[in-house]
Amino acid sequence: MSPELVSILVLVVVFVIATTRSVNMGALAFAAAFGVGTLVADLDADGIFAGFPGDLFVVLVGVTYLFAIARANGTTDWLVHAAVRLVRGRVALIPWVMFALTGALTAIGAVSPAAVAIVAPIALSFATRYAISPLLMGTMVVHGAQAGGFSPISIYGSIVNGIVEREGLPGSEVTLFLASLIANLLIASVLFALFGGRKLWARGSVPADGADEAGARPAGKENAGTGTSGTGTSGTAPTAVAVRPDQDTDGTGGATRLTPARTATLVALVALVVAVLGFDLDAGLTAVTLAVVLSTAWPDDSRRAVGEIAWSTVLLICGVLTYVGVLEEMGTISWAGEGVGGIGVPLLAAVLLCYIGAIVSAFASSVGIMGALIPLAVPFLAQGEIGAVGMVAALAVSATVVDVSPFSTNGALVLAAAPDVDRERFFRQLMIYGGIVVAAVPALAWLVLVVPGFG
Repeated sequence: MSPELVSILVLVVVFVIATTRSVNMGALAFAAAFGVGTLVADLDADGIFAGFPGDLFVVLVGVTYLFAIARANGTTDWLVHAAVRLVRGRVALIPWVMFALTGALTAIGAVSPAAVAIVAPIALSFATRYAISPLLMGTMVVHGAQAGGFSPISIYGSIVNGIVEREGLPGSEVTLFLASLIANLLIASVLFALFGGRKLWARGSVPADGADEAGARPAGKENAGTGTSGTGTSGTAPTAVAVRPDQDTDGTGGATRLTPARTATLVALVALVVAVLGFDLDAGLTAVTLAVVLSTAWPDDSRRAVGEIAWSTVLLICGVLTYVGVLEEMGTISWAGEGVGGIGVPLLAAVLLCYIGAIVSAFASSVGIMGALIPLAVPFLAQGEIGAVGMVAALAVSATVVDVSPFSTNGALVLAAAPDVDRERFFRQLMIYGGIVVAAVPALAWLVLVVPGFG
């Protein structure tokens, strides 16, 4: 067996173990990099660590640290309640408010599961109160998170754009962001039409006096034995948490006040967007700097926020990319790319890669599979017959829209957050819907983004 094939099989084993044994894929990938690098590729420690993505490490830590401060000081709570008040009793707008809210949170740097964990309990409680389909509300939350998930300063966007830059591929941050935004917006529109949206419009307005009770019931810790252990980040679905009741409520329906710390945090989030998009500053270093300023002014929030940095995601992506670096060093990337290109039909190879990304991501890590597939596709894309910009965007869309699966972190969070539902029935609904997405979206993404030859 060739060394290249051994390294590919080890990568498959990493995905299988992470999915079935609830072990962080990044930790497995570090172990695999050590084993394969030492025993198969004859690399020393320096050679193995050459693939460690230091730039992405700073982005992941910096952005999630800043967002953790926003969550610790109640800024995200304020945003949630402000969005809920915008509904004004118009029931049909509630799913769209939740879609926009999770999209905004991920777009400014929240990890997708963190945004879903914040919004899902509120959204599903509203669904129960106003007789909205839990499937509609839950999927709107997840697709909203993915809609904003590839902004230039988001976690997913920073990771994918960083990989594209590291691999020397032509890239377009705007195309990547818009591809995910439009795809998820279209899917959400279809869901809204199919699962009761028109009836919600017909109902008009109802008294909007329950904004405070939307987050009153924490999501249950039970998953009713639905098998959600194979999740998207660390292998164990984090329990969804309701928005905590702050001590400084103003008595107006439970809406939190805009305190000096929250005002400063909102300014910091806007400053991050302006610095990255307007002045082309590094997102990670800028986020760390802003987080340090906020931490200096309000140290209590900082102490809590450090523990809420998405360390599992940091470990995951750094481990996977370090292993990919070992694959590049030993020539596996070129070997695999030549094999894909050897299919003889570039468009067929492209759609197969999209389906691989979708199927694996439905049970494992979306970030992990993107971190592995994009480098594996580099030699194939280097042939010039397939546009790199369109292919990367198609892979990103295919690997993330399937997070509605109940076996992924986001799907598991929605399942856990739904109160007063038949959980087994809701699990089956999410599983069927996830299967439809896996079957349909990669082909559509390939048709719209790859076939025209973008990039």
